[in-house]
Amino acid sequence: MGGVAARALGRHWLVWVLLAVLAGGAAADSRQQVEASFAAWREALWTQAQAAGVSRPTFDAALGGVSLDWSLPDLVPPGGAAAAERKPTQQAEFGSPGRYFSESSLSILVNRGRAERDRRRRDLLAIERRYGVPHQILLAIWGRETAYGTVHIPHDAIRSLATQAFMGRRAAFFREQLIAALQLLEGGHGTRAALRSSWAGAMGHTQMLPTHVLKYGVDFDGDGRRNVWGSVADALAATAHFLAENGWQRDLPWGYEVAPPPAADCTYEGPHQGRTFAEWMALGYKRTRGRTMPPGRLDTTGYLLMPAGLYGPAFLVTANFYVLKAYNESDLYALYVGHVADRLDNDRGFEGRWGSVPTYPRGDIKALQNVLVGDGYNVGDAIDGLVGFRTRTAVGDYQRKNGLKVDCWPGPETLGHARRQG
Repeated sequence: MGGVAARALGRHWLVWVLLAVLAGGAAADSRQQVEASFAAWREALWTQAQAAGVSRPTFDAALGGVSLDWSLPDLVPPGGAAAAERKPTQQAEFGSPGRYFSESSLSILVNRGRAERDRRRRDLLAIERRYGVPHQILLAIWGRETAYGTVHIPHDAIRSLATQAFMGRRAAFFREQLIAALQLLEGGHGTRAALRSSWAGAMGHTQMLPTHVLKYGVDFDGDGRRNVWGSVADALAATAHFLAENGWQRDLPWGYEVAPPPAADCTYEGPHQGRTFAEWMALGYKRTRGRTMPPGRLDTTGYLLMPAGLYGPAFLVTANFYVLKAYNESDLYALYVGHVADRLDNDRGFEGRWGSVPTYPRGDIKALQNVLVGDGYNVGDAIDGLVGFRTRTAVGDYQRKNGLKVDCWPGPETLGHARRQG
């Protein structure tokens, strides 16, 4: 009997191997078909590139022989090809907000930033005078994006952009970025080899999108090129130009850490609920460490920011904070940049402590957002699985309506209640 079982098992094993081989062959054939479609798409792109002023030699040198990069996240291959290889994007909001502010990483970034300030003081101050953006903010962005140019940029920008333009979830957006990158090459602002980027095409020392380099790029060092890859001065000036054109107000701070009153209402958060600093003070919000609000700022409009609900530090931010969000839409990114900028002059961490908050897979947050939207709450522009300010305030309102603890964070009790309702 044991021999019969062994022979049967052997036959099943052979079947499994055969099926695996066939499946692998089918996937390979499917990938080859997609690559063939990509080659045809790439050639069809020439008409759009030509209309944008790109010459045929530049087009061929940039895209000739380029293949798809199947390792990128957020791909939707035509016909479902190689679906198992799709990778989800990662965002800071997926984890506990406190993990974004590692004290050891912050200290390293601040110390290196001070060294870079000493090294590049002349250019930094000249850029600040021209655009009104503090050099501390520019250093903080540079440090956050590429650790002052020391981080290895992993991707070939043209290949990544072409892949995303062909089969990314935001194909139209990436096609525009690809054409802009070709225009930069046509203008001689960078070389084909120098165009390294993130998987999403952000390039250079401060990780700007090609359309932003094209629009806001600056030849600050006077060599005739807007070289955000090789020239730190050009990269920092382009970043300052971007911020200035997107509304940065000269001499306005990004914001202040505050101690909320004991009965603070976390649903007051967000740029749609501004009050003057004087009004916030009257509600019981005070600057930390006994500092007072500058008298000249009491009539300035501030906005409450509580990135971990009641389980972390609180801030009153200004319109300049939302200009930083134009550079990167994450609340945590903008807060990180503002915090590093502050510490370049006064190296002190937040007074408020980040609590240990539960975090969940993106699908769980999407399910919660669906319930919230179904109940009429505003979670933002999309059901995206991110715990942004709109979702936090919606959670707080939902908690209040349903008799739950109002902390503006999707804890187990809130998610459990939403699952039962949904």
